[in-house]
Amino acid sequence: MYRIKIDRSKCIGCLTCVTACVVSHETDSGDARNRVVIDSETKPAPIFCRHCERPECVYTCMTGAMSKNPETGYVEYHKERCASCYMCIMSCPFGILKSDSHEHKEIMKCNMCVHRSRDHKGAPMCVEKCPMQAITFEEV
Repeated sequence: MYRIKIDRSKCIGCLTCVTACVVSHETDSGDARNRVVIDSETKPAPIFCRHCERPECVYTCMTGAMSKNPETGYVEYHKERCASCYMCIMSCPFGILKSDSHEHKEIMKCNMCVHRSRDHKGAPMCVEKCPMQAITFEEV
């Protein structure tokens, strides 16, 4: 399985990863599925879905809109099944999930840019575009 790894010591907070995410997904709302926050030491901290081994968002989703892909290990979101109840947002222990900023009906979460490659093994756009190589795509 592949995962995004972040080396916070290399991150300069340029938001290129956030912009790359917006471009990759071309959403009407212009929302990214990741973000960069400033931590208590005033250093940038990129935040991405961790595609947890035991994802609380999947366990609390009453409609099956959140699921864990057994092949890739990615936590996937299925918009057509979503009831917009926000249980996934409330249950995420890392505070990563959020709703779209326009209609507040779609959950914004990293999908590892699976739409960009047929075999689902290509690197997400945020990884490709990070100028400091602070974000990498590694097999675990």
